[in-house]
Amino acid sequence: MDRPIKFRTLLLLVCTSLMTLPSIAQREETGIDSGWHFALGHAYDATKDFYNGTGAFSYFAKAGNGDGAAAPGFDDRAWRVVDLPHDWAVELPFDPKGSGSHGYRAIGRNFPAASVGWYRKSFFIPASDLGRRISIRFDGVFRDSKVWVNGFYLGNEQGGYNGFTYDITDYLNYGGGNIIAVRADVTMEEGWFYEGAGIYRHVWLTKTAAMHVAEDGLSVHARVDGLQSDGKGHASATSAEITSGVSIANEGRVAQNFRILQTIIDTAAKPVATGGIDRLTLAPHETRQYATMLSLSHPQLWCLDDPYLYRLVTRILRGDSTVDSCVTGFGVRTIRFDPDSGFFLNGVHIKLHGTNNHQDHAGVGVALPDALWDYRIRCLKGIGANAYRCSHNPPAPELLDACDRLGMLVIDENRWMGTTPQLTDPLRRMILRDRNHPSVIAWSIGNEEWSIEGTPTGARVASTLQDYVHGLDSTRPVTAAVSGGWGAGISTVLQVMGFNYIAHGSTDEQHARFPWQSGMGTEEGMTNATRGVYVDDSAGHHLVAYDRRPYPGYYSIEEGWKYYAARPYLAGMFIWSGFDYRGEPTPFGWPSVSSNTGMLDVCGFPKDDAWYLRSWWTDQPVLHVFPHWNWQGREGQQIPVWVYSNCREVELFLNGKSLGRKSMRDNSHLEWEVAYHPGVLEAVGYKDGKRVLKDVIRTTGEPRRVVLESGVVLSGSNKGDVAVVDVKVTDAAGLPVTVADNEILFTLHGPGKIIGVGNGDPVSHEADKFVERIVAVPIGNLRVKVLGVAAAGGLRGPADSDLPAAADSGQQWSANVRQDYDDKDWSRDFDKITADTTARTVVYRADIEWPGFPGSARVRLFYKSIGRDQRVYLNGRLLGRPGDSSARSEFPLDASLLQKGRNVLAVVAQPFRRKYPWDNVNRDPGLVQVVIPPQPWRRRLFNGLAQVIVKATGEPGPITLTAESAGLQPGDIILRK
Repeated sequence: MDRPIKFRTLLLLVCTSLMTLPSIAQREETGIDSGWHFALGHAYDATKDFYNGTGAFSYFAKAGNGDGAAAPGFDDRAWRVVDLPHDWAVELPFDPKGSGSHGYRAIGRNFPAASVGWYRKSFFIPASDLGRRISIRFDGVFRDSKVWVNGFYLGNEQGGYNGFTYDITDYLNYGGGNIIAVRADVTMEEGWFYEGAGIYRHVWLTKTAAMHVAEDGLSVHARVDGLQSDGKGHASATSAEITSGVSIANEGRVAQNFRILQTIIDTAAKPVATGGIDRLTLAPHETRQYATMLSLSHPQLWCLDDPYLYRLVTRILRGDSTVDSCVTGFGVRTIRFDPDSGFFLNGVHIKLHGTNNHQDHAGVGVALPDALWDYRIRCLKGIGANAYRCSHNPPAPELLDACDRLGMLVIDENRWMGTTPQLTDPLRRMILRDRNHPSVIAWSIGNEEWSIEGTPTGARVASTLQDYVHGLDSTRPVTAAVSGGWGAGISTVLQVMGFNYIAHGSTDEQHARFPWQSGMGTEEGMTNATRGVYVDDSAGHHLVAYDRRPYPGYYSIEEGWKYYAARPYLAGMFIWSGFDYRGEPTPFGWPSVSSNTGMLDVCGFPKDDAWYLRSWWTDQPVLHVFPHWNWQGREGQQIPVWVYSNCREVELFLNGKSLGRKSMRDNSHLEWEVAYHPGVLEAVGYKDGKRVLKDVIRTTGEPRRVVLESGVVLSGSNKGDVAVVDVKVTDAAGLPVTVADNEILFTLHGPGKIIGVGNGDPVSHEADKFVERIVAVPIGNLRVKVLGVAAAGGLRGPADSDLPAAADSGQQWSANVRQDYDDKDWSRDFDKITADTTARTVVYRADIEWPGFPGSARVRLFYKSIGRDQRVYLNGRLLGRPGDSSARSEFPLDASLLQKGRNVLAVVAQPFRRKYPWDNVNRDPGLVQVVIPPQPWRRRLFNGLAQVIVKATGEPGPITLTAESAGLQPGDIILRK
């Protein structure tokens, strides 16, 4: 598995090899994923939501007045530090009061304390950046996000799947520190499937000159000439005309003269075409699009087997200096949907072997590392899939990058179907962002919009959106997934009709009535099946893995594919679904927490149906016999045995005895009823009468050893490299025990970390992640007592060398700091004290209600100064003297200093003074942070398998994963030497 390389990160390499001209204010695009501080807020209780929006002049009232956790000076030291992408929902427990569509995680309307998340990050902007345009781009935040920079409110993005950008140029501290604050609220669901929570995609900081290529302002389209096919599924072309639209923005205050220079480079970084436009001018604050044209001779075409990618380097030059530059990946290819003959890529007919997929994976939720997209696409290609439908939302950019690199066709899908500007703008952003990906072959404007599918309103909405899409990109057709009302409404206007389930109507009738319209099965062939299960267990929510209809009238996988394979006018079929996914646990509810519809489970482990697709979606020889052959206690009973194969004949043997040879019909499978006896079940495949394949299943013994396997060796010290490790157990003969359910414990050694575990069980409530838990214990009930005039030179007390020490009984404040001191008559009139200009010594006292925590917990006081020349005591014991050197201090606390119940924090100090009545004087002494270490990583095998995802942290050194289970020999795997 190769780690994805983003086009953004290639810019430096490309510029180094191509640019000999001097540059000024070059574009910088930096990922800012590391070191974010995270904490849960509250959906409606402001006191538990860090008091955001409660100030007399909040962020809606006055510019720069972000308050609470949005304020630049907010103390987030006690928050947990996380790296992005991050999904906090996958870290939460399961609860029957949770939403079934979201997999019963304890999040949403019934869980206000877990449905709002806050993120904060500090970053430095050098003084030399003054004069540049600086923006922050979020690839996706779920959901309803609000963003502040240095207390300035930037905006709100309600959609959880849309990328969005804010220009923060005017709000920054140049030559100093800056703070980003993000609030995400997932109280309301957007879809009916697991969607996660938080900043689950990348965040980028972009710096450009005042004149630059506008965001997503570059389009590339290839017109191919001399297209020829060799008759074996491959094509070539004599030339290609590359048309580029370049949108240039001048956000400066003076007109700019410039020129555009473009170079196409091949995969060896060799320039193969150059062109541009000279003598251009942009007025101040003007944006204009320019068209350029370059030619390629005998281009390498992008196709499924050889997804060749060119890169277009665009430079904006003023005189001899490069003002801005960017790199755009593209492929040279043609696509065509024919109403009678289906889909063509580069003039070659291709039947679409598609899958529908949501965006979550075992262990990590929706926060997928880049390399995991490659893993998932490779899994799908392994079962013969050549097309991917983004169900039902704009995808992560890294998914499309993976599809471009690996050769996977894509239906790119809009989330909201509507024609108001608020609803078309996300569609616009999706198209502008994704239009240069050669993998994208269609834009989907909607999915199963039941209330309008068969109505005149639906036809009007779809027509408007289709025209809108064509105004942005006319190189691809528009489709929508329609589940009812065929022959009316939406289905009457679409360029490419998307059929969702033949149970809803007749595709033949639709084709006859609308002969101009192409068609494909956007959802078809659904089987509810649990990996490795061969006897229905309705009580346990496990369903047999034999292919069968999910509901009366609906088609199984085999029936669906036979239907689409037999009709040339249908471009192909998209299985529901490729992977299992969290949520929508059809046909069950609680305690099931994920779907059963995938050809692969949530880990990517194939179910038996995957071999059916391999048989008829690939040209590779395939032979697969199932079920397993461990049926102790059922000796002599009949067991259904199925075979998936593309061999012309298959013969089945049990313990060497033939059970008969059967012929295989196209797109079918074979069945036997076999009386169980332990031993060896063997299938032999024949072509032209010759034995070509065999598949063997054996009865296994008890588990003896843990085995770890991975197709990836982590390379170098690249931060973010990912290894997906399969976990299984073997018996004494080394055979995998496919019915094992042992609990496995994992330990990682070296510069990496485990980021998730899974096993594919749709009913499992085991943790996907084992992360430290942080509890913030408040310090409340602040009161104050004036002791008198301060002594000359400050407060009298113990010398620093005496710290820590008990309160000195000879000091006038000694009794006031003891835990048992009677302070019921102390004042809470802090305004009077801060307004008093007489220099006085005061004692503050506050309570810490200590609930008690495990002995392994780490405890720290994050103190915020509430006076000058301070001494801080806990239950009468001196912790330290922050003095005036810092407004904030930290004190590690020994658990012996705290007792269950009431504890007292006392501070002896000179009070802060207010210069003006409206000045805010800190009255918050901070809080006590408790860090509870995570439990060891572990996961129980489900039908013999589990998965561990390991991510490199960037430092050099070997990485080894070890797995242990009670009574078994441990296993290990070296992921990096």
